[in-house]
Amino acid sequence: MDLYEYQGKQLFARYGIPVSDGAVADTVEEALAAAERIGYPVVVKAQVLVGGRGKAGGVKLAKDADEVRQHASSILGLDIKGHVVGRLWIEFASDIADEYYASFTLDRSAKKFLGMLSAEGGVDIEQVAEERPEALARITIDPVEGLTAALCREWIAAAGIPAEAEDLLMKLYAAFVDADADLVEINPLILTADGRVHALDAKVTLDDNARFRHDEWEHLEGLEKRDPRERDAADKGLQYVGLDGTVGVIANGAGLAMATCDIVHEVGGKPANFLDIGGGASAQVMANALEVINNDPSVKSIFINIFGGITKGEEVANGIVQALSQVDISSPIVIRLDGTNAEQGREILKGYESDRLVSRPTMVEAARTAVELAEAAR
Repeated sequence: MDLYEYQGKQLFARYGIPVSDGAVADTVEEALAAAERIGYPVVVKAQVLVGGRGKAGGVKLAKDADEVRQHASSILGLDIKGHVVGRLWIEFASDIADEYYASFTLDRSAKKFLGMLSAEGGVDIEQVAEERPEALARITIDPVEGLTAALCREWIAAAGIPAEAEDLLMKLYAAFVDADADLVEINPLILTADGRVHALDAKVTLDDNARFRHDEWEHLEGLEKRDPRERDAADKGLQYVGLDGTVGVIANGAGLAMATCDIVHEVGGKPANFLDIGGGASAQVMANALEVINNDPSVKSIFINIFGGITKGEEVANGIVQALSQVDISSPIVIRLDGTNAEQGREILKGYESDRLVSRPTMVEAARTAVELAEAAR
């Protein structure tokens, strides 16, 4: 779960990390009131879950109320890489002497935490890593041992940033661990004119798998309009991404779901979604998946692509049959069933085949049939 900048800063503040005084604003009037309370100059910042806000005109300095009104009016409703701005963060403008970069994330291959620090902040860190790798100081941290003060000081010295950053970085690491984050990033981490280090931005990604440990996450609701199909799927515990095609896709496993979308493209169609039902294909899971896809008016056919593994073919087939009795499907369905006991599964499905429910032995044939049915229904 990605947090907006203001949410990330609220998290940082709970760990004593210095952040600018600021306030959320959903309207121009609220932006003006926030600026008056904070004091000028202020920065008017778009709150979207995407980078490049400044280049897109989503971050503006305002010296007085007229400029706040002007900038808030132009930023609210602004489309930044497909994300429409619905909320602003108004914060006191900092006097910047220097800019740095700091982050903690996961190094999955090493099964450790990775810290990255650079004296070149405020720019695309990927570009720095590619063009000047020596400018990025990295450390790996054993999760059991944690970040020690000695290791932190060595890291700071290697990056060439002021020693005053030690306290903030130790607190940032505590926030990263305690909040079950996949990423905490400050870009830029600034040095103010009076010698203080300060988080001028906040990028935070929380691990959804840790939600059960964090009741406080309930208030972290997104502001952007979420695709209703994706919201419905999430409520049912399904891994779903809405697309703009006409062939609804159901598969068990993320790799197979991606391959299914690819094969639909290959045979001339367009998938309406990516939907991974996981390793099993029980009747209830299948019914939930069919219901989500059936509620999408753009879907003209449904392609169910299942590879039986731990869940055997006959169990998958019975699950599909039971699911079809629970959901009133409006589109024709094409099924490809393979893997463990696939023959038994296909035999079960034969008794239910019709012009609205067909089975195909290979993924290519099934995809081609699904695309043809979708085209015929348009």
